[in-house]
Amino acid sequence: MKLAFLYAGQGSQHPGMGADLYQAYPEFRAVLDGARLDFDIKTVSFTDPDGVLNQTEYTQPCMVAFAAGMTAILAGKGIRPDYAAGLSLGEYSALAAAGVFTATQAVELAAFRGRAMAQAAAGVPCGMTAVLGLDRDKLQAACQAASSEGVVEIANYNCPGQLVIGGHKAAVDAAAARAKELGAKRCLPLKVSGPFHTSLLAPAGDALRQRFASEHFGPMQFPVLFNCLGREMGEGDTIPALLERQVQSSVYMEDTIRRMEALGVDTIVEIGPGKVLSGFVKKTAPAIKTIPVETCADIDALCAALKGE
Repeated sequence: MKLAFLYAGQGSQHPGMGADLYQAYPEFRAVLDGARLDFDIKTVSFTDPDGVLNQTEYTQPCMVAFAAGMTAILAGKGIRPDYAAGLSLGEYSALAAAGVFTATQAVELAAFRGRAMAQAAAGVPCGMTAVLGLDRDKLQAACQAASSEGVVEIANYNCPGQLVIGGHKAAVDAAAARAKELGAKRCLPLKVSGPFHTSLLAPAGDALRQRFASEHFGPMQFPVLFNCLGREMGEGDTIPALLERQVQSSVYMEDTIRRMEALGVDTIVEIGPGKVLSGFVKKTAPAIKTIPVETCADIDALCAALKGE
């Protein structure tokens, strides 16, 4: 068996995530209790009484804390991957799993990233739209046709037939209209607070570059596949540069999944919350078995599956 961990990104969060894990596993408690933030990560994650969990600057550290806690639980059970990757924010969780960041460091970086992205998007009339049933080349042509309205770019290559565009709202709307003319089955506007993974987030990339200058990056204990490459880092690549690039360029998730398949990965554990990435895997590389884990019951099921029970 070749095992990969695939970490969920922003959008899968929900109140209550991790509450059962916190009660059951000291490893999970250690991660959340060790978070050094200006808000109570447990309150926001478990009950979200003020309704802030969906705000980027809160979502990101909560999601990374959940992921790091789950990774610690699985490590305690002897479950470690051969490869890892994550969707957007999930890349920080993958790097923490590989030993590049400590759990506390990853949570703090996610909080900084969330604030930087929110600040970069502030005041920008922006939008993101999922485009279903159109190939990459045609959608790229639609974006080019709409470029006179502003910035519009393909932000996510999720899986065959599911792409996401983002940028200035007028340009995104024009590109979506053109995509329909070119044969797209549906164009679904997304409820997001910024034009994520487009060049409009360049200020967030600048902020991250400055932050990374004072961060320690540990040696990678197993390969991580990077969003902006769709594969492992190459000679001449550096993790800080790839993370700076990631926030303002496309996420190649379909390419990442295909690369995992080429590397011989036959089982992917999706570390949630949610099962979105398992859906992408099934549409991209259906021969790969996917096992999403979010709850205590999911962990028990994963352990049984890996033992062949």
